[in-house]
Amino acid sequence: MARISRRTALLGVAAAALAACSRDKTPAPAPAADVPTPVPTPAASTTPAAPVDTRPRWPLTGELLDDKKDARHAAVAVKVPDNRQEHPQRGINDADIVFVQLEGYLDADGYSSTRLVPVFHKHMPDTVEPVRSIRPVDVPLLSPMDAIIGNTGAAKWTIKYVKKYDKHLESMLSYLATKGTGAYGTDQSRVYQYQGQTYYDRATTCHPKVLAQQTKRFRDGPPRVYFPIASSDKEVSTVKFKGKDGTRLQVPYKGDGYLMGYTYDKKSKRYLRSMPWGPHVLADGKRVSTDNVLVIKAHQHYEHHEPFHDVIDTKGTFLYFNRGRYVTGTWRKAGVAEPFSFALTNGEPLRMAPGQTFVELPDTKAKIKIGD
Repeated sequence: MARISRRTALLGVAAAALAACSRDKTPAPAPAADVPTPVPTPAASTTPAAPVDTRPRWPLTGELLDDKKDARHAAVAVKVPDNRQEHPQRGINDADIVFVQLEGYLDADGYSSTRLVPVFHKHMPDTVEPVRSIRPVDVPLLSPMDAIIGNTGAAKWTIKYVKKYDKHLESMLSYLATKGTGAYGTDQSRVYQYQGQTYYDRATTCHPKVLAQQTKRFRDGPPRVYFPIASSDKEVSTVKFKGKDGTRLQVPYKGDGYLMGYTYDKKSKRYLRSMPWGPHVLADGKRVSTDNVLVIKAHQHYEHHEPFHDVIDTKGTFLYFNRGRYVTGTWRKAGVAEPFSFALTNGEPLRMAPGQTFVELPDTKAKIKIGD
């Protein structure tokens, strides 16, 4: 077995939580008095105004919502490790949005693997596992939706950083902070021995419904709309603007050799996801899949012993994939709590299809591989 990182090595349940917390824890001006020269009134337009879609929708997926009351609760995100030895995972396919980001440890090839942040609102799975620590980029990604985030703590600098923005993100409901509430648990089948010690770093589970009850903040929801969703199939940008062929794509991390893959499946009309070592399969045997893949390229760097994706007060390029086609453009994001905005290369606003979205966050220099 590979050497266990000191960030992940935890002896006993209490030690696991403590280690994670310490290391991972104008009004318009009045008109002038002069009487203006009369201007002829233009003839009324005979072109009817475009209909406005006022049907209620789930705010994170854009899917139609039968009863608005069903959406009146907070979004719950969970930090999920993504190294090979930490697979298989649980709960990912129930997420509205899944963010894919750098894990943060350095190895011989630079940054090590990835870490996932599935966000649950429409569906709340009973169990998500395994669970790990917060990263700085979680603040700008999750603040626009006033989310609660399940985690095992964070490094000291990261805790200080997330507390600065706690108006928009409930991040302090960690494993240790909620011990005894049932918000977290231990999957005994994932506890393991190494060199005579017992480790729990792959065994912590989160129960989103229970976690959401541990705070009164954001409880009434719903979160703000996160993505620009089209109101009809013909308005989806990949359809309206005849996107290029995008049935296969690979998103690199750690240079060009560590690839997250997606293959469009015509039967399910979804993208099937792969890890660098093969298909991304969950503990229940189901393949991870998604309706949309959104690649947001952002500068990556390393500070305070933590990975950063620069997405605040800046802009970059994106690629959007749906139904085997893709379009490109520019993204922008203002403050921490502001959502992303997206404009296509032709200047038109991006319109995405309703459904689940995987958001990949590779470096600006990453070469996205499209096609065979």
